[in-house]
Amino acid sequence: MTKETILIIGANGQIGLELAESLRNIYGQDHVISADLKTIDQPGVIYERLDVLDKDRMYAIIKKYNVTQVYLLAALLSATAEQKPKSAWNLNMEGLFNVLDAAKEGIIKKVYWPSSIAVFGPTTPRVNTPQYTVMEPNTIYGISKQAGERFCEYYFQKYNVDVRSIRYPGLIGWKSAPGGGTTDYAVHIYYEALKNKSYECFLSEQTELPMMYMHDALKATISLMDAPAEKVKIRSSYNIAGMSFTPKQIAEEIKKHIPDFTISYKTDFRQAIADSWPASIDDTYANKDWGWKPDFDLVKMTDDMLKNLK
Repeated sequence: MTKETILIIGANGQIGLELAESLRNIYGQDHVISADLKTIDQPGVIYERLDVLDKDRMYAIIKKYNVTQVYLLAALLSATAEQKPKSAWNLNMEGLFNVLDAAKEGIIKKVYWPSSIAVFGPTTPRVNTPQYTVMEPNTIYGISKQAGERFCEYYFQKYNVDVRSIRYPGLIGWKSAPGGGTTDYAVHIYYEALKNKSYECFLSEQTELPMMYMHDALKATISLMDAPAEKVKIRSSYNIAGMSFTPKQIAEEIKKHIPDFTISYKTDFRQAIADSWPASIDDTYANKDWGWKPDFDLVKMTDDMLKNLK
């Protein structure tokens, strides 16, 4: 069997660093190329500097390593995108077009592009949000992700591009810092609990949001990419679910490990973003089509986060 060669664009981000490590364990060091705007010291890693908007440079890297799959993770996330709307739209959309065009032209065989629960909006049913529902996002990030979903499906239908996608909920992990998202409080809170035994949350205590431990996000991503093409029925993006909780609930779980931990609340502009998103997700299609099931709940995740961060 010919081994796949994978290019990860946006490899220095919260997902990229851990996904690259997982893929290297599967395919080997020589078959996974990390690429991002800034070079970071990673011994033994094949690394290329790349701005995803530089199409010629991207094509040159693909040809240099005979890349067969591209994971496009480069994006401006929700909170950051609201500060730089035009830059966010340009990066999030033009970067996607460059990768989809490479697949359309037959230069690569398969594309992974992450969507987000940000595609939903204030008019979407918030509880057990269905796969197919009203989508009226009111953030730049959400608008770009919704547009991206439509273009992914379009390129599959019109040009037979093998593109696959997941609507990530909030992602929580201990190996890398978060990257400017509205759900980042659920990562910061663990760091602050260990360091200062207190945390000031930028969301209200009852703000329930869908979340997922990084272990499960990586498992879902790789499982979807490994699934036979005929099992991937949805080419816009799949709903996946891990757990849902509020800041108050995560604080109570942390207190079981750190009894003197305290939390306070001071909401900012991210509260309005969170209020427009679902509280829980229905991922029936992902389960039915390619067997998706999470491994972690809030209790198991908290135990693992604190153990590893220590």
